[in-house]
Amino acid sequence: MAEHGKTAQANIGVVGLAVMGSNLARNLASREGNTVAVYNRSPERTDTLMEEHGDAGFIASKTIEEFVDSLSKPRTAIIMVQAGKGTDAVISQLADLFEEGDIIVDGGNANFHDTIRREHDLKEKKLNFVGTGISGGEEGALKGPSIMPGGSAEAWETLGPILKSIAAVAEGEPCVTHIGTDGAGHFVKMIHNGIEYADMQLIAESYDLLRRVGGHEPAAIAKVFEEWNKGELESYLIEITAEVLKQVDEKTGKPLVDLIVDQAGSKGTGVWTVQNSVGLGVPVGGIAEAVFARAVSSKPDQRAAVQKTLKNRPEIQDPGENFEDDVQKALYASKMVAYAQGFDAIIAGAKEYGWSIDKGAVAKIWRGGCIIRAQFLNRIVDAYENDSTIATLLEDEYFAKAVADGEDAWRRIVAKAALSGIPVPGFSSALAYYDSLASERLPAALIQGQRDFFGAHTYKRTDSDKVFHTLWSGDRSEIETEPSTH
Repeated sequence: MAEHGKTAQANIGVVGLAVMGSNLARNLASREGNTVAVYNRSPERTDTLMEEHGDAGFIASKTIEEFVDSLSKPRTAIIMVQAGKGTDAVISQLADLFEEGDIIVDGGNANFHDTIRREHDLKEKKLNFVGTGISGGEEGALKGPSIMPGGSAEAWETLGPILKSIAAVAEGEPCVTHIGTDGAGHFVKMIHNGIEYADMQLIAESYDLLRRVGGHEPAAIAKVFEEWNKGELESYLIEITAEVLKQVDEKTGKPLVDLIVDQAGSKGTGVWTVQNSVGLGVPVGGIAEAVFARAVSSKPDQRAAVQKTLKNRPEIQDPGENFEDDVQKALYASKMVAYAQGFDAIIAGAKEYGWSIDKGAVAKIWRGGCIIRAQFLNRIVDAYENDSTIATLLEDEYFAKAVADGEDAWRRIVAKAALSGIPVPGFSSALAYYDSLASERLPAALIQGQRDFFGAHTYKRTDSDKVFHTLWSGDRSEIETEPSTH
């Protein structure tokens, strides 16, 4: 253990040595030029790391004071503890010991609003606070994650080379970029996780259709996903889906997926994505339906109650010709919608909070290390490089053609699922969103009329730039008025 007052040697430190923290520390220590200080409130975890990987050259400390003393200036520490009060406690400890210009990095799944608050508070103490999204799970932390740091340009000068040294590499480029100031990094990580929810839901719906309509067993579906992973759908999530479906339970000899309770959990980032997108006025139906689908799955009593009342369920439709190909096209089209909605939220968040976010750069750093890494992301990079001002990714030539090519299959799949009584909230909401954008006129006109009738919320006319209200409870004449603030 380091002795208090020992000459500082480490250029980077990690506080919190659970699996993610210890793996990140090991990743840092494995890169040339890094000397890593480590500290955990419970010394047992520090001892375990040193016993198993002490030859990596860690500088371990028993106290937070010793940890701070072991860091060279500007002191830079990455916090890898549970989000919330635990993070605030460690930040407070470090802030009391750090000096002007030192850098505190929060690598947990923090709410970006907390990050904005923390950055503001520490700036008053002349400390740099960097909220940093890290994606890739335990393996990514060890071998190379996708990293999304916020914070100041000053902090990035010191932190950038360190993070580049440990990030995943895709097509020769490290999967890390300075996202923007204060909470931008954690905001983009939140959206990443929201897209992840949608992607997983769409894959699950594809599996359900292949099984219930297509009549395939899990092992056969695994082969289908392996084939899909050789083409446009190539991605980490498609790859691991095949692995999960191939797994056979040792005790029973049955497919493991049939023995897993069908109730999906979550840790909140998907919910945050939906809540914040709604607040920003951004429709993210694909992400929302994925969140809601998990919620429905986790209501066993309600599900059982409804199932008891059912007498006749729809018959499963004949899959017909090219069913697997139709499911693949529906999955790809729906996936495009989910990503388009996610990037819409990034654009709106950047505008709301004053961040300058390079959308193409975000897509680039998601190509490796993170959970949604996929070949598909190169298409997003190309789209924003061709025109960074496009109103939606679905406007891009590649996206527009790909959706058009898969549209008939997409509609067949949604219709066949509905007629078979199989829920496909991801597919159907994505199609509804696409049809909404494609409709020359929407029934929102009627909604505005209703709002004006019961609440005098006013409306605009197609033949005028002015605002109007109809005197519904009077003579029903139309008057020019000011926009409603209600």
